[in-house]
Amino acid sequence: MNNLKTVEIKAFIPSKDFETSKSFYADLGFTQASEGGSVAYFYFEQCSFLLQDFYEQKLADNLMMHLLVEDVESWYRQVNEAELVEKYGVKLSEIETKPWQMRDFVLSDPSGVLWRIGQNI
Repeated sequence: MNNLKTVEIKAFIPSKDFETSKSFYADLGFTQASEGGSVAYFYFEQCSFLLQDFYEQKLADNLMMHLLVEDVESWYRQVNEAELVEKYGVKLSEIETKPWQMRDFVLSDPSGVLWRIGQNI
């Protein structure tokens, strides 16, 4: 019998400036657990990704991550209190209610990767 049980799935996120991106994600609230071979492992609770010291503009410009959270207002407050827009020159939208029963906002990282952070309603 085959064992097809999964453990985890992670995306590789490109970074134009590896050190700046590592600081950005730490300020956002993620913990850097390890680094090696030009890849840093970040997590927050059960959510994780791999930040790579690699940049391809077409990839960064077309990559979007979706982070589903319990309280979108708290995450929005965290972004503002960490002053990510001011520190890193990233873009941040307002929180909006979407027709697909979600409240979310969009945040870009320093390399242009978009994060859609939202909660189900």
